[in-house]
Amino acid sequence: MNTLVFDIETVPDIAGGRRLYGLDGLDDAAAGEALFKLRRQETGGSDFIRHSLQRVVCISAVLRSRDGVKVWSLGDESESEAQIIKRFFDGLEKTQPTLVSWNGSGFDLPVLHYRALINGIQAPSYWDQGEHNREAKFNNYLGRFHSRHTDLMDLLAGYQARAVQPLDQVATLLGFPGKAGMDGSQVWPAFLAGELSKIRQYCETDVLNTWLVWLRFQFMRGQLDKAGLDAELGLVRELLQASAMPHLQAFLADWDAAQAALPSLDLPLNHPINS
Repeated sequence: MNTLVFDIETVPDIAGGRRLYGLDGLDDAAAGEALFKLRRQETGGSDFIRHSLQRVVCISAVLRSRDGVKVWSLGDESESEAQIIKRFFDGLEKTQPTLVSWNGSGFDLPVLHYRALINGIQAPSYWDQGEHNREAKFNNYLGRFHSRHTDLMDLLAGYQARAVQPLDQVATLLGFPGKAGMDGSQVWPAFLAGELSKIRQYCETDVLNTWLVWLRFQFMRGQLDKAGLDAELGLVRELLQASAMPHLQAFLADWDAAQAALPSLDLPLNHPINS
């Protein structure tokens, strides 16, 4: 079974905001600030824009298949939101992977649902809950407790909102790089500055962190033994070492530094303390 870790980056949907709130006459930067201000007024403080007004500018993925592991961003920088989202759902239709995300149930997938609806994109297998494939009734991408999609943040928190943790902190605690160079609050300014390549690079490091945390989770739940975990981590290292992309080289260097800073553990990871 193919496993696909995914993450999206978004910016305010300026065109949609103009239609909803009458923001004609404002440039993109001013219209975006108006949307943030309106949202703060609606919520009493938070400027987190509604999911339906989050325009997708990047979808990055790590794919583990029989051919190995790869990381990339869908499409190229010139492609429209509709083209990027269509690539995502067409890939699901074709390969039927197991999906893994960090807060995908709370953010990424709802955004993709609304934006696919707005852009007229079909995804029959994704939405199937048993109407066409009987097995999908018991295991589909939409079920919170189904394995076709695992929101790792949600699962590790025991489905308790008060227990959720940031990916950056969990990855760092495990000796992985965490966030580097950018965070979510910087995506909109970077987009306005025409720095889409930086956004895509940031998104790729996020899915790499998620994949590494997923591997540790798979070890914790017994799906990987110590040798299997080491082999999977080794594949990621080989991928990064073979890449000529500076942000992936930097990710590897940060990973090495994070590992060096961890306290030394003399116990093999797969042996119980009292054995």
